[in-house]
Amino acid sequence: MAGAATKNPWWATHYSDLAIETVLTLGCVFGLRLRQSEGLMVSLLDLMGLDLPVPDHTTLSRRAQRWAPRLNQQNHPEHGPLHVLIDSTGLKVFGAGQWLEDKHGARSRRGWRKLHLAVDADTGEIIAHTLTNQDIGDPSQVEPLLDQIDGEIGQFTADGAYDGNPTYGAVLQHSAAARIVIPPRITATEGGGTGPPDQRDDHIKAIANVGRLKWQAITGYGKRALIETAIGRYKELIDRRLRARSFAAQQAEVAIGRAVLNRMLACARPDSVRYTESRA
Repeated sequence: MAGAATKNPWWATHYSDLAIETVLTLGCVFGLRLRQSEGLMVSLLDLMGLDLPVPDHTTLSRRAQRWAPRLNQQNHPEHGPLHVLIDSTGLKVFGAGQWLEDKHGARSRRGWRKLHLAVDADTGEIIAHTLTNQDIGDPSQVEPLLDQIDGEIGQFTADGAYDGNPTYGAVLQHSAAARIVIPPRITATEGGGTGPPDQRDDHIKAIANVGRLKWQAITGYGKRALIETAIGRYKELIDRRLRARSFAAQQAEVAIGRAVLNRMLACARPDSVRYTESRA
């Protein structure tokens, strides 16, 4: 019994959330499966000369389903109210059916999850996210996204899919003075009962007077392209699909992917200072 206790001490089967997060993060950065992540961590500890236990792949799979993310949201109050951009994208679920299709060409019903993101237009940082089933409407996730944002919102920008009372209500409840920039539907009329009349009707009038392209330039709607960039960055650097099978583990996978992207962005973003050459 003493030998068995020495071979499998209690700390070999109990790992902190930080240990689980570290191995999962390495796997996310290098696109590794759980077994590969375990092996990479063992190799790194050997190279550093540290005799520490490493969570095995089954432990990683089990703990990922109840791991609570520690997201470092970087609000910048010195920059004033936030300009929040919101959009969503689909992530394919890689499962047994997809494996059969890849290997044997058998057709299968593909599963999808929908990833909803909120991005700070000034920094490009992902400041909120939710993961839902593919049949969940985009406007229903505006409030859960805004609940994750502590700072005041100066401008909220989204595409026409978010046009409606649920979006306007959620944004104004969070920040009463927020400016909402959502293109109204082509058939929209003033006083249509969708959204506050003072904002939505102003958009309708402006589009009718100067055209949709000029309206986009006036309102700063073009900055919405930044969230398209963030979505493309996620799919290229993290993955276009979810490897985890359970929904809880998929939520952990997305949270880690968000943290990794924000860390990469913070490391790569330069501090720019405007320089004006003085002529004597």
